[in-house]
Amino acid sequence: MRTLVLCIALLADAASAQTTGPPKYWSTCAACHAAEGSAAIGPSLVGVVGRKAGSVPGFGYSRAMKTSAIVWDEESLAAFVSDPQQTVPGNRMPFAGISEPADVIELVKFLKTLR
Repeated sequence: MRTLVLCIALLADAASAQTTGPPKYWSTCAACHAAEGSAAIGPSLVGVVGRKAGSVPGFGYSRAMKTSAIVWDEESLAAFVSDPQQTVPGNRMPFAGISEPADVIELVKFLKTLR
């Protein structure tokens, strides 16, 4: 149900103002992930929307992530950043998730801009 609510909120928010800079949680993500080029700890998030989970060449993903059937879109990203372990049980990302739907929406909107 939470995923459905987040998805509806993302769709309703699509016509709202553009993100003007990195969202509140980006600094947490940026500790491991890059918005440009490659990252040392986690895979780059450049082009994450539309990419199959576990598919950045050269990154050592968990078996759970490599074998998931996820192709990252707004809904799957919202679910993952809300609760990574529930979305992909057994993944190795040490992040508990974002509990506030507005923060999830803001982060997903930002991730969509990373091309």
